[in-house]
Amino acid sequence: MRNRFFSKLDFLPRSNLFGSIPRPLAPERFILIFAVAFLLAVTESGLAQERVKFPVSASSKTLGYSPLWVAQKQGFFDRNSLDVQLVLVSGADKAMMALVGGSVYVSTGGADTVLAAAEQGVDVATIGGIINGLTHYIIGGKKFRNYEDLRGATIGSSGLTSGTAFVLRRVLQAKGLEYPRDYQLINVGGSPQAFLSLTSGRIDAAIIAVPLSFEAAEMGYNVIGRVVEVIPNYQLTDITVKKSWAEKNRPLVVRFMKAMVQSMRWLYDKKEQAIDFLSKEMKLKPEHARKGWEYYTENHIWNPNAEANIEGMKTVIQIYAERTQQKGPLPSPTKYVDHSYAEEALRDLGKR
Repeated sequence: MRNRFFSKLDFLPRSNLFGSIPRPLAPERFILIFAVAFLLAVTESGLAQERVKFPVSASSKTLGYSPLWVAQKQGFFDRNSLDVQLVLVSGADKAMMALVGGSVYVSTGGADTVLAAAEQGVDVATIGGIINGLTHYIIGGKKFRNYEDLRGATIGSSGLTSGTAFVLRRVLQAKGLEYPRDYQLINVGGSPQAFLSLTSGRIDAAIIAVPLSFEAAEMGYNVIGRVVEVIPNYQLTDITVKKSWAEKNRPLVVRFMKAMVQSMRWLYDKKEQAIDFLSKEMKLKPEHARKGWEYYTENHIWNPNAEANIEGMKTVIQIYAERTQQKGPLPSPTKYVDHSYAEEALRDLGKR
């Protein structure tokens, strides 16, 4: 018994037994402890990546663009060690110049702008989607109840050469109205500005996105039609990078896309929290935030994988080809879209 007792005590430090000086570590044990400490230090530094400043442009702070603000305010950018500055840039051309010039690392804007720039040899690509469909309604003033009533009307749009303007023209053409023969089109800005122009009487009708279209209808303005009835698939706004920069900084871009995937999925998974966030951050009435969330999620306007809508890109390409009178077969969306960053982000997250 005595031998067994002392054999067990031999495994304990001698200083804990009789106050004697501990035996010196064997060289191989010292090396092992040093190696473990070094690996722990390296691991901790890897986990605590340095936050990198990462400027991103958006054309507006509205419901459709809310995944960007979710990623910022819910900490998804922080989790991926990105110090993202969201910069509002009005105008597709200005946003493209900021991206190509390096003032921002990522641009979120009209897919048709990216396509047009790429066709002109600009070094850009779509790597994901923000608003993967059309949520717009054609809203008429009190005297304009249907498409036929719009003959001779003044209609407000976001720009005259933007994607939304050409979407509006295609819808009206499908209803028998030709521009400029049958109506006047003026640039009033995006949905918030179009809503104000309509309610102030400056224009007779407008193309207005959810949820402001709901508010206009509640105020007695006429819902003439839904854009998706004519154009069911369309990539409205996307995530764009300068290709050469993104290739050199691939890990950073993948981290950004991981944050966007997490943001999109949070919007789907946390219904009540998301609606409350949209109401407060986007300054929407609670009932409009709820209706907006329902519309965007039920119609998959936000993609849980943060990828672009390939069928929607085909429509963008088709409309661009018609506008520029291109001849021959239409190019594939793969000419403009690179989902490899999103795919790598999904693999890292184990979400695919």
